[in-house]
Formats: sequence, C-alpha cells, structure tokens
Amino acid sequence: MRKILPFLAIILCINAQGQTPKKLNSAEIDQALKKLNFLGSVLYVAAHPDDENTRLISYLSNEINARTGYLSITRGDGGQNLIGPELKELLGVIRTQELLAARRIDGGEQRFTRAIDFGYTKTPEETMKIWEKEVVLGDVVWAIRSFQPDIIINRFNHRTSGDTHGQHTASAVLSKEAFKLAGKKDAYTEQLKYTNTFSPTRLYFNTSPWFYGNQEEFDKADKSNFIQFDTGVYFPWNGLSNPEIASLSRSQHRSQGFGSSGSRGSQIEYIELIDGEAPVKKGDLFAGIDTSWNRLKGGAEIGKILVEVQNQFNFRDPSASVPQLVEAYKLIKDLDEGYWKSIKSAEIKEIILACSGLYLEAVVNTSSAAPSQEVSVQLEAINRSKAKVVLTSVSLSPGSSSLQPNLELKPNEDWSNKLVYSIPKDSEYTTAYWLNEDPKLGTYKVADPKLIGLPQTPKSTKAIFNLQIEGEDIVFEKLIQFKSTDPVKGELYEPFEIVPAISASFNDKVLIYTNSEAKNIQLTITAEQANVSGEVSLATSDKWIVSPTSVKFSIKELGGTALVNFSILPPKEQSEAILTP
Repeated sequence: MRKILPFLAIILCINAQGQTPKKLNSAEIDQALKKLNFLGSVLYVAAHPDDENTRLISYLSNEINARTGYLSITRGDGGQNLIGPELKELLGVIRTQELLAARRIDGGEQRFTRAIDFGYTKTPEETMKIWEKEVVLGDVVWAIRSFQPDIIINRFNHRTSGDTHGQHTASAVLSKEAFKLAGKKDAYTEQLKYTNTFSPTRLYFNTSPWFYGNQEEFDKADKSNFIQFDTGVYFPWNGLSNPEIASLSRSQHRSQGFGSSGSRGSQIEYIELIDGEAPVKKGDLFAGIDTSWNRLKGGAEIGKILVEVQNQFNFRDPSASVPQLVEAYKLIKDLDEGYWKSIKSAEIKEIILACSGLYLEAVVNTSSAAPSQEVSVQLEAINRSKAKVVLTSVSLSPGSSSLQPNLELKPNEDWSNKLVYSIPKDSEYTTAYWLNEDPKLGTYKVADPKLIGLPQTPKSTKAIFNLQIEGEDIVFEKLIQFKSTDPVKGELYEPFEIVPAISASFNDKVLIYTNSEAKNIQLTITAEQANVSGEVSLATSDKWIVSPTSVKFSIKELGGTALVNFSILPPKEQSEAILTP
C-alpha cells in the first residue's frame, strides 16, 4: 500500500532575473524614433505561451513599428516542464517569465486573461464551459479596451470546432466575439469605471498551409480575402534578420523545449480578413488607418518636429536632438488626456534619457526585506552629454524620504548619494497576484480589477528623479533593484522583494510511504529580520499524526535559519494529505 504526503507550496515571491538597465546605442535610438512616429497598434491573440507567431510579432514591432501585444489566454499552467519539477501554477509562473523574456527580444508586449490551462480539450464549447466563458470573454474585452489595438490578429481559426485543441479554437472564438463587444457601452459595464469602450478596425486570422493540412490544399484555396507579405526582412540596426530575431524569441520557451535556430531569407506570411473594414490598399495591414501624429487633435505640430528629428538624427551626437525632443515633449503634455498621449509620453521620455546620455539608478545591497525594516538605497545620476540637465530632487516611493540636490549635472561628472528607505508596515508582499486567492476550476480569482491581464504584479518600490532638461521639468521613475558583483558573472541585478518577516519551506516536497512506519520531515525557517522567535506547528488531516504538536524556534541574525524536525505517522489505510506549516 502506498501513501503519499505532498507538500503544498505557497509562493511568496519568485526570484526572476533582474533587468540590467537599458543603455540604448545610436542605432537603437534611431529605431525608437521611428516607433515614436508611428501611432498604430496590433494585438495578437492565441491560447498559450509558445502559440504566438514570433516572426509576425517581431515584424509588426520592428519593421512596421506598431505597438504590438500578445494576448495569451492562459499562462500555460497545463503544459510540460523540461527544465524543472514545477507544474500547474508554478509552471504558469515560469512560462509567464519566458513570455516576458521573448517579448524583450521581439519588441512586443505581453497580456493574459484569468483562464487556466487545464489540459487538452476536444472542443471550444467544452473549454469555455470550464473557463466560465463570460469571465474570460470579459477579460478579452478588457484587453482590447485597455490596449486599444487598431488591428487584432488571431493565431487560430474560429471555424474549426473539434478539429484541433479546444483551447486553441476557443481563443479565436473569444477574440471574434470581443471584437464587437469592446465597443459597446452595454457590455461589461463594470469595466467602464477604469477604461473606455474601444472598437478595433480590423480582425484577421494568421493562416498558413498548416491549417489546410498540406501545401497542395493551401495552394488551391481561395486567397481573394488574404493579405500576404514577406517577413524575412533584414535589420541593419541590429545585424539580424527578422526570422533570426523570431528564433531567439521563440527559444525563450525553454520549459517546453522550443529552442530553434535562426534562418535567413524570404518568409511569406498570410493574413485573412475575418471582420471589420477591408484595407484600402492590398498588402498593407494598416491601409486606411491614420498612423501619423495627425490622428490626434494638436498632433500635427508634434509630428512635424519629430519627423525632422528622425530625418536629421546625428548618430555620432544624439544629444543634438535633445532640444527638439524636449519641445515635442512639451506639446505632448498639452494634448487631451488619452491612450496615445500616455503611450507616447513614456516613449519620448526614454528617448530623451538615451539621447542625453543620462544614467539614473537606485540600488540596495539586499535582495529582500520585510515590512517596517529600513534599507539603504544608493542613488546615482550622471549626464554624459552636452545637454543642460539639472537634478532638482530625488524621492523614494512609497514613503517620504527625499533629497533636493538642485545641482546641474555637468558632462560626465557622476553624482551619488544615499537615502534610507523605511518600508511601510502595511506593504504588500511580493507575489504573483493571480495566485493570491484559491482559483476556480478554470479561472484564477483576482480581487483588484485593474490587475487583470497584467503579466506580473507591478513593483511599488521606486526612486523618483525630478530633472530639468533644457529648462523643462521631466520626471523619471526607476525601480529599486538589488545589485551585486559575482566573481564569475560580474555585475548582476535582481528584483528587490518585499517578503514576510518569517518564511518556512520543507526540505522534502513529497513523502511516499510503503508501510505504516513514521517518517521524519525537516522544516527550514528563515528570518528576514533580526531577533525573531516563535512557535511552529504542522496542519494536516486528522488521520495523520504529527509529533511533536509544536516546536519553538529563535533566530538572532537577519537572514538566519532554524531547522525544525517533525515525525509524521500515516494512517493504516491508503491516504493522501497536504502538510502545511
């Protein structure tokens, strides 16, 4: 008789690799200027991580210069894992990070719904019954209203119920329905407290010979409603072809074994119009949609300035563009509040930062801390150009710790200082927001509607740098990060996490019993602050006997641990139990 004692892991934080600060070179700044001058957006929709066509996402982002997002209906919780033991919710966390790594390469952005990947299904009807269709459909509507895509592209065919994975078809069915609902004021009215209705212009299906069974059948298909274009373009600004970028992006899906080699040469992509206005020019996805600054009231003058900046950009001296960029930034601030004002304000600020050679940083010497603790934040600011930059103040958020240097940052003269960050006692722990509550069978429960769809919980600990650049006040926010130097890898960045004062983990995740004899299990208790003491007991089902009933512990040092042992005696009959500290 076999008895299993699995350990239910409660994840308080996921130590994802921190992001090294962006330092754009001249070629990348030039590319960013092209994107700044394109006001068009695309949302690609599919069911799982690794379903997305990275070649098309990269093409739309890097050749068309559109704001491009990928809406993955699930986080891939039901897939396999080739790189570790994590499955279900923990695999979903891993695959979320893999998608974010892919988007950093191909230039896209990432969104999700609350749907859970629960495994293979035969039909979309079966899928949406488990997902609770109205909930997930609402999340797709929310994604459209928030991202405001001019164009939506489905990865899968909404007309093939029963022919393929039910979740695949369901993603296309939901997208097609949401395409109409997002623009209706009487649909999902609760969302309108936080966003507005929005009607995309076109809905496409990203078809290929695969959907026809073979190349011969595809060749015979009626393509009068298709758009085709070559995505095998080469990008001199980074020395890669579009398929090479797509391959690097796809290779980030490591848990699924999707590593691939780059390719070069022509790559034809096919898009079928499903709904909405037909393009006025064949072969152009955006034909008939104004993607210039003229689409905004008051945008014409901004466009005139930025086109001139783009045309006259000096690769040897990007700072020569700063005065005109600041002028355009002022005009963007005066625009009516709206989607594109928000997007383009953030974009132009990053370009100004890069052109002026500005480097801003806020780092701590510990990767985590608990509420009510104090940590020292090392600040740095340096202007590596001839642009006139004044550092007026720096503050930490949340909190009131601040400095007012009111100092002109002269070329290549480093400024540094420290602030003490007192972590508010009511700070929320760093966690994956969709795992905060027990899920339903097919959907996660998320209490804060504004978080729905975000790839991960927004970081709250920031340093706010108030600068004056060419006489204009511009605010930059930088996440507080943990920076260290590894003797092999060199400079490393990690996220700064807010964690509980005490955490506990089992050294063995699973115990398997082949007889009725007791087994020992060890618990490691870790303190995130000094001088911690307490008592720990283990909760389980009544049939399992835990001895002793509780154990006292005391830890003096910050980061110290205590090892606690319990004896677990199983019942005589076959049984499973979850053990929780």
